[in-house]
Amino acid sequence: MSSSSLREERKRRARRIVAYLKKAYPKPESELAYRTPFQFVAAVILSAQCTDKAVNRLTETLFKKYKSVRDFAAADPVTFTEEISSIPFFRTKAKNIIAAAKVVRDELKGSVPRTEKELVTLPGVGYKTAHVILGELFDIWEGIATDTHVKRFARRFDLTDAADLTKISKDLEALIPKKDWRYVNNGLVLYGRYVCPARPHDCAEHPLTKLYPKAATRWPKAK
Repeated sequence: MSSSSLREERKRRARRIVAYLKKAYPKPESELAYRTPFQFVAAVILSAQCTDKAVNRLTETLFKKYKSVRDFAAADPVTFTEEISSIPFFRTKAKNIIAAAKVVRDELKGSVPRTEKELVTLPGVGYKTAHVILGELFDIWEGIATDTHVKRFARRFDLTDAADLTKISKDLEALIPKKDWRYVNNGLVLYGRYVCPARPHDCAEHPLTKLYPKAATRWPKAK
């Protein structure tokens, strides 16, 4: 198959997948619990390589103490590190959250920025995290955030040949109309959590597998 034919085939398949996601998950919304904008930034950083349920268990107590940007920026590093030690990579995450809060407090007038360019300057925030934040906090959908769920399905449904998360995002953005980008990350995350988990299983009757039956035998490695 020529590269142009492959691209068109992937584009058609991506649009059918997104059509399902729009119906099944019409309101993109994170399952991470938060009350203030910076709490969400912190929660997203905490969620890397960790489930939202585990993060929410932690932040149920943590966010009673740390509410504003100033609270996080003034956190004692040793104490804060200990407070989040129940999740993976807690030392790095503690360092990044406090440092990011200081940047927002000291350089961005205390407000979480509304652009990818500014967000990715914060410690612990990359392309994926930036677009999760923009979508959830500001309803701005300037890119597709690729996490482990999105990566898994993008490869299972043969929408990309890439392994790098940002490259997968760019491939998906090229296949899917911008007006529909808002449905991709949230939809595939929820579909992966509640319909089609990562472990190999019989998924021939799952809605998205029916759109691309070959996916029933495609189980790419997580990394």
